[in-house]
Amino acid sequence: MGRKPTLTDVARASGVSPATVDRVINHRGGVNAAKEERVLRAARELGLDRRLDHTHRQTKRIVVMIQPPENPFHAELRKGIEAARKLIAALNIQVAISHIRIDRPDETARKIMALPGRCDGLIIAERDSPEIATALMSIRTQVPVITIVTDIEASGRLAYIGPDDERSGRIAADLMGLFLGDRGGDVLVLAGDFHLAGQRARARGFQALLAARHPACRIASTVETNEDFDLTARRVHKALSDNPAIRGIYHMSVGTVGITDAIDRLGRRGDIHVITHELTPNRRRLLCARRLHAVLDQDPHLEAR
Repeated sequence: MGRKPTLTDVARASGVSPATVDRVINHRGGVNAAKEERVLRAARELGLDRRLDHTHRQTKRIVVMIQPPENPFHAELRKGIEAARKLIAALNIQVAISHIRIDRPDETARKIMALPGRCDGLIIAERDSPEIATALMSIRTQVPVITIVTDIEASGRLAYIGPDDERSGRIAADLMGLFLGDRGGDVLVLAGDFHLAGQRARARGFQALLAARHPACRIASTVETNEDFDLTARRVHKALSDNPAIRGIYHMSVGTVGITDAIDRLGRRGDIHVITHELTPNRRRLLCARRLHAVLDQDPHLEAR
């Protein structure tokens, strides 16, 4: 018989360092998904540890509730979930994605209440509403819950995976103050839905730091758009038409293309600084074209993993 394969052999076969192989094999994390998959494939092929190929006899089922892919950020989140699904395939874990509408909390609550006996875990990105929190609290002993992207308070969830949104809002405010400079000016704040805890926290952090550090900048108005693309464009157009003193827009929801188009229609390109969140393909394009000035990304692929 030949000698047993070592971590060094796996490292050579997968093109990574022995330390990286050690992190993957011993489940210590900190390795990106593509490298981890390469290491596990090489380890299996070399027969480093037959337990890597062990399939658990009992199938575990995880339901993931997110918005439909029409929301660009949730489309990216879904891609992250699909990539993570491959990493847990050997554990005999099935992942089912269920699309939910944040404007229909009663409907989502009914879906949550139907989960016991049908799945073994729930990952959810939803608004922080009483209906949702109550439903999650009621199933928590039968179905463990993890909130992702935005937290749901008083839900009994095991953990929250996502950014510190208040800190993100403070960073956005500091950037806005630097962009507008000593001259300052009015700022329009655009939220999609303040039932989302993350958006409330972003707005809170933005307002607090802007007032404390950049007094020449003033929040002229805060507008909710109901996570609607067309409504976002219309409300931005109206706000800019009504108030020519607006020099900055802090945006934390959907509809960035509509915002930049409204700015162009009013001949204000180059005059208004736009800061938003989530580096979707459209926002990357707008950022490269200098039509957005800053994008704070939370890396949905990493969160899903």
